[in-house]
Amino acid sequence: MEGPFFVAYCLHVSMKKTYNRNNIGVYMENKTILQGFEWYLPEDTNHWNYIVENAHRFKEMGFYGVWLPPAYKGAAGIHDVGYGVYDLYDLGEFDQKGAIPTKYGTKDQYLHAIRALHDVGLEVYADIVFDHFIGADETEEVDAIRFLDTNRNQQESGIERIKAWTKFTFPKRHGMYNDYVWTWKNFKGVNWDEFTQKEAIYGFEGKKWEQNVDNENGNFDYLMGADLDMDNPETVDQLNRWGNWYQALSEVDGYRLDAVKHIRFSFFIEWLKNRRSEAGKDIFAVGEYWNGDLEKLENYLDSCGGMMSLFDVPLHFNLQHASNSDGRFDMRNIFENTLLQTRHNWATTFVDNHDTQPGQSLESWIEGWFKPQAYALILLKDEGIPCVFFGDLFGIPKQDIDPVGKELEILIKVRKYLAYGPEMDYFDHPDIIGFTRFGDTEHEDSGVALVVTNAKGGVKRMSIGAQHVGEIYVDCLGNRSERLEIEEDGCADFAVNDGSVSVWVSEKTLDKVL
Repeated sequence: MEGPFFVAYCLHVSMKKTYNRNNIGVYMENKTILQGFEWYLPEDTNHWNYIVENAHRFKEMGFYGVWLPPAYKGAAGIHDVGYGVYDLYDLGEFDQKGAIPTKYGTKDQYLHAIRALHDVGLEVYADIVFDHFIGADETEEVDAIRFLDTNRNQQESGIERIKAWTKFTFPKRHGMYNDYVWTWKNFKGVNWDEFTQKEAIYGFEGKKWEQNVDNENGNFDYLMGADLDMDNPETVDQLNRWGNWYQALSEVDGYRLDAVKHIRFSFFIEWLKNRRSEAGKDIFAVGEYWNGDLEKLENYLDSCGGMMSLFDVPLHFNLQHASNSDGRFDMRNIFENTLLQTRHNWATTFVDNHDTQPGQSLESWIEGWFKPQAYALILLKDEGIPCVFFGDLFGIPKQDIDPVGKELEILIKVRKYLAYGPEMDYFDHPDIIGFTRFGDTEHEDSGVALVVTNAKGGVKRMSIGAQHVGEIYVDCLGNRSERLEIEEDGCADFAVNDGSVSVWVSEKTLDKVL
């Protein structure tokens, strides 16, 4: 291999191999994450067993790691998806909130699921919720001030005495693992007064909402439940103590961090440093900052010291708009104003998740017809860490939503085996866009050409590199039936149907991806 392609290839590989960004464990070339749950899983306490039974299947599909749902006891017991945090130390071991197991199973089953994933070579990422607690064991009387829901900087009352659900004693755990009692001093506010039976946002007198948070509603420190106070050193210390216990117990490989825009932006710097030190290795971390404003995500990355990647919410909204615009979305702009465009090494890309699925508070579901195009765009791109939604891969039976289908499974394998080498973009038409990956010498017969449209189909002439001259390329998704021979200049006329996607690969690689 000689000439300009060889120079470009060597530079590309050199950059990939030497890049580690201070060993914080965020960048993972050609790795794909499975979000291992959706909101409406059966409340049968059997999900950890399901993970064990399917660990090998996940590996064979081409995944690198699995993001598991919150494992600790929620306020709604087995009905809690895990985000209504009650007891961080109860992983399904104590008879609290109506049952011993969580919605997903017992502590032993959870640890077994992690081991099963590790045994087949998959990493495990735990879902961590540090914004709030819910379901306190006792009330406390505390002075508080009511704030407007639409502007948390504006007081709605003077100081008043309320009865708040803020005392967490965990009586059924009997102090095992940790005997700390959480009181109102650990929180900044609540949204319920037991005296008046009134729902409102109450900030505790003498405390101030955290300023280094998202400014939606004036100040978005408060989200729900009993809002954790990161100004209290005991709160921070207890969260760190729990992290030390949990990391040692579970040996997870990383974290998905919930609702980071509601938590002091700098909080996770030390917390993640400690977990990485305890693990003795680089561990992955991704934060959920739900906002389509790219500048806010970039500001958070700067404020948190680049200690984690973020879900690329702006890209999700671009994909959603493309799916429901009746072909009027300009596909040349699909990656505009996204993390993938400006901070690609910190971008975790996704199509949908448990919050965006129908019926949820952040519902922004991408239309099913466009799901193959959306996944092709994030899975075959050189940059970003794509995360595949459980509901897209396996369907959502409770909502009668079918899985995306075989196309998604093929795309995951194409990423694993073929999507390597320099990328050449062809974002030169409002309807039909594409890009090619030239392949590399480390992955036999690698290289791929992608053509996508949200409107009428057609042909796009693209280069996949002169090293592929004479090779026969076919659409591995089966949407096009012709066989294309790569011409002397390394180009070919790659076709796509109306409102569709075609992924062209060497005919010799079909047994790897089908």
